[in-house]
Amino acid sequence: MLLTLAGNGVQLAAEWPSGIEMAQAIDPGIVVIDLGLPGMDGYEVARQLRVGLKAGVGLIALSGYGQSADRRKALEAGFDTHLVKPVDPNHLSGVIASIQRRQQDPSRHPSS
Repeated sequence: MLLTLAGNGVQLAAEWPSGIEMAQAIDPGIVVIDLGLPGMDGYEVARQLRVGLKAGVGLIALSGYGQSADRRKALEAGFDTHLVKPVDPNHLSGVIASIQRRQQDPSRHPSS
């Protein structure tokens, strides 16, 4: 709801298989993924999306897991950032804006 109110187009998937298929079909700019998914965790979803989507798609991990090891694991899986629930709406908006700026100017991101 927060993303929609901020003017973002939002598509929801209830489980990882449909989420991966949807992301590949609609070619999103940013994907927000919960890490604690049943069946396949969000880390593996991110790995699959990094292979199946165009370069530069922003991946945001959203999780109740907030230890430094969780953050490291998220970055290693291909996420751009790791946010801990409950996420502050202003912080999420700032992260999205930062990813969008990087997408407009890839030289702003060292891995590009």
